[in-house]
Amino acid sequence: MEESFPFHLMLADILFSLLSLVFFLVDVVLDLWAVACLYEEQRYFSMGLLIFLLLSSSVLVQLFSWLWYSDSSVTLETKVEKFIVRHGLLAPVHIFQLGVFLRFVVIMEITICRFKQRDLFLKGVTIYMKHDLSMLRLFEAFSESAPQLVLMMALIIEMQEMQSFAVIKIMGSLSILTFSILAYHCNMHAFVPENFKMRWSSSVIYFLWNLFLIGPRVVSVSLFASILPCYIAAHFLSLWMLLVLWAWWQKTDFMESKAGEWLYRATVGLIWYFSWFNVVSGNMKLKGIIYHVVMGADTMLLLGLWWWRRSEESARLSPLPINPYLLTVMLMVIYVVGVALKLIYYWKFHPNKSDFKMNVRDEKLPKKPESDAEGYDAERLEADSSETPEPEGTVLAPTQRIVRGINKRIRTMAGNFYD
Repeated sequence: MEESFPFHLMLADILFSLLSLVFFLVDVVLDLWAVACLYEEQRYFSMGLLIFLLLSSSVLVQLFSWLWYSDSSVTLETKVEKFIVRHGLLAPVHIFQLGVFLRFVVIMEITICRFKQRDLFLKGVTIYMKHDLSMLRLFEAFSESAPQLVLMMALIIEMQEMQSFAVIKIMGSLSILTFSILAYHCNMHAFVPENFKMRWSSSVIYFLWNLFLIGPRVVSVSLFASILPCYIAAHFLSLWMLLVLWAWWQKTDFMESKAGEWLYRATVGLIWYFSWFNVVSGNMKLKGIIYHVVMGADTMLLLGLWWWRRSEESARLSPLPINPYLLTVMLMVIYVVGVALKLIYYWKFHPNKSDFKMNVRDEKLPKKPESDAEGYDAERLEADSSETPEPEGTVLAPTQRIVRGINKRIRTMAGNFYD
């Protein structure tokens, strides 16, 4: 069994975790720098809007993290988590917006222990911990980085000059968005049998179609916001509420509580405002078609309103560095290319859970360690080992097989992703 988890993968896990932490810290520094620059430029409204985006996104992420830790079915596996809970620090940690830092520390602890012990049980624990963190980073990317892209691009269009802080913040937000999408996709690799493992090429295609669909969307919203700033909030709220209702209509089942589920639906509506995100199992072709038609039409509406408003006030506005006709055509072409890449990805690279089966016994983790001296829950593993084994030859879809430590939301997300 040990050869299934080679040494270089453990080292890669450590490097990937460190890279994720570096991106997170760099993003925090760039946020503070952008706020300071906007203050010096006396753009107080933009500064206030940026602070609102930062705070609301952070609160959203901390709420999800706290709700997931509060789940009664979750067993704490690491020394850091047990110390925090034992001393009643879980709520204060999240109140002071440190929940994501806690999860980074936990992942580093468990990954280093895997590096030293090469333990299959620790690999299973790492999978669901990294899944939670990748989900939180994805939520943060679409609630903070994507809106920041819109804000900074709208500022550049309005000021008619390339401010260094705005350009660097755009690059930083785009990098965070890129890394979050790639991390989420790579994390989903853990739920695929070895003979159906996705290559890095699949992650590249997955990222490209997301980039080519998100890019025109962000640019069109930015153009609209730069010339009709009073109406962008009304546009977002009206479309966001419709998207939330659509998520409710699809009967999402991700969180344990009703309040948590509505929070998740609200977050899904925010993600859908910029990009597609599969939230339920079933035939998604029709829903995907409806989504892309609606969002494509809405993007063209924003571009049309921007074009009309700009032509009306062309006398007082500075000329764009690019021809508006060429810009509109380019955005349309990029969007169509993105849809084409998405079709190619699902046709050639994306494994469907109905296409592969595997023996449940192959996914059994090792027996309980002789001691839990390293701080991991031995009693839980013993209870898992006592479960009635499946008859030989039984095959289940990836989301149905017994995987230690994978709880409801992770099974749900993996099932939705591979549907």
